[in-house]
Amino acid sequence: MIKRIEIALSPKDAQSNSLIKQQVLKKLKLPKGQELVDAITARRSIDARSRIPVVRILVDAYIDEKYVAPASIIKQYGIVKEAKRVIIVGAGPAGYFAALQLIELGLKPIIFDRGKDVQDRRRDLKAIQQDGIVNPHSNYCFGEGGAGTYSDGKLYTRSKKRGKIENVLRLLVEHGATSDILVDAHPHIGSNKLPKVVANIRETILAHGGEIHFDSLVTDFILEQSNSGQRSIKGVVVNQKTEHFATATILATGHSARDIYTLLYKKQIRLEAKPFALGVRIEHPQSLIDEIQYRQPVRDEFLPAASYSVVCQVEKRGVFSFCMCPGGLIVPAATAPNELVVNGMSLSRRDSPYSNSGMVVAIELEDLATYNNKEFEGLKDPIFNGLKFQQEVEQTMFQAGDGSQKAPAQRIVDFTKSKLSKDLPSTSYIPGVYSAPMHELLPKWVGSRIQTALPEFNKKKKGYFTNDAQIVGTESRTSSPLRIPRNSATLMHPDILGLYPCGEGAGYAGGIVSAAMDGENVAKMIATLVK
Repeated sequence: MIKRIEIALSPKDAQSNSLIKQQVLKKLKLPKGQELVDAITARRSIDARSRIPVVRILVDAYIDEKYVAPASIIKQYGIVKEAKRVIIVGAGPAGYFAALQLIELGLKPIIFDRGKDVQDRRRDLKAIQQDGIVNPHSNYCFGEGGAGTYSDGKLYTRSKKRGKIENVLRLLVEHGATSDILVDAHPHIGSNKLPKVVANIRETILAHGGEIHFDSLVTDFILEQSNSGQRSIKGVVVNQKTEHFATATILATGHSARDIYTLLYKKQIRLEAKPFALGVRIEHPQSLIDEIQYRQPVRDEFLPAASYSVVCQVEKRGVFSFCMCPGGLIVPAATAPNELVVNGMSLSRRDSPYSNSGMVVAIELEDLATYNNKEFEGLKDPIFNGLKFQQEVEQTMFQAGDGSQKAPAQRIVDFTKSKLSKDLPSTSYIPGVYSAPMHELLPKWVGSRIQTALPEFNKKKKGYFTNDAQIVGTESRTSSPLRIPRNSATLMHPDILGLYPCGEGAGYAGGIVSAAMDGENVAKMIATLVK
């Protein structure tokens, strides 16, 4: 018999399996003759609502029976070297988890990624951090593992489909992630550990007959049209020279592959504009966020670095925190020269003295009407208004500086008063920051909403609105301003047979786990249609 029990322990006591078992026994009050054989933690979360934070733990109590661990997923895979081929464009979480699912279902994944493997990416990240050199094909967004590999490793998702989430988390654990991610309410791997996990996934794909090709930019689609006018995709062209053919093609290119959107447009493959968000990174001392969230002058050594989430409405637009990184770092995330983009990351220990979060404003399609007659990459179409807007803000931030990846910044109280900061707090951002009028550099209708929101957040989080915090520009890659449409029943593009848009870049995910789940779903659909 299995009973689920909820207990609450101090952060210190929650580290002890024996104390957890004792508390479960107290709650169970087992009659004579029954025995608690195993107490397995199913869920763990911090509850900081009261004066003294506690850890709430859901425990599965195994009474008169032993816990049996689930069978390995990887060990069920066969060899697919000679199986039907499926092309995957992009080696991020959507692409890699689609590949694993295809292997499980007996199909051969062939992955092309414009970037480098996780080890070789490090040199390009060092170049952008220390020298301001942006490699447009290898950076914090592009390369093996996608944007999440070196920009955090958080595993949050709003999806309620728990079974599918657990499948993704179990695969991550089987590839080297800590088993804590199976039970933590806000699981996190860390950007220092995720590269090894990603490399292990690569080895699994290769060992079972899949193919992975780095430094392989997809430059064209091979399309065929039937007598009835129906178009289908037969394969892709890589690096403008090599043709590759397959039964189906998955597009899992991430939210920053702008050239894929322009290629789709030129091939007359339908795209859709969609809302997104844009703003800044806001950086506080982590000790301040800990004090606000835990109501303690000094954080208990057994509590993790505190996170937060804030949101309000200003002039009919949401202003909200995004991708909050406790104990984290701000990193440069530009994907082309002459742009300035920032993002956040945390290492596994989350022991940086800084806390950072995106602080962004919802951008609706009607906000961008002034971009109707502007060009994007030589193309003049309102569908690209979001990309035009993104790029213009990123280039404005870059042009305000000295030609490096040094970022404009402003203390937040000064920002709300439209006052240039005389000096700035220390920062985690390695290229460095300089005092700049962010109230002028941001589009007025974006900046003014953030100016209004920041004091509002202080009403619920006393101390949040302080000149000890600063904003850094710009956080512009929250999601793609475009969606690649697909049929809800088949997950295939409605106009192109065999083309499967997938993940963040297609507009169907918003993080590592949701992208991975979308990759799995697309792979399952392909298997039902082509096997």
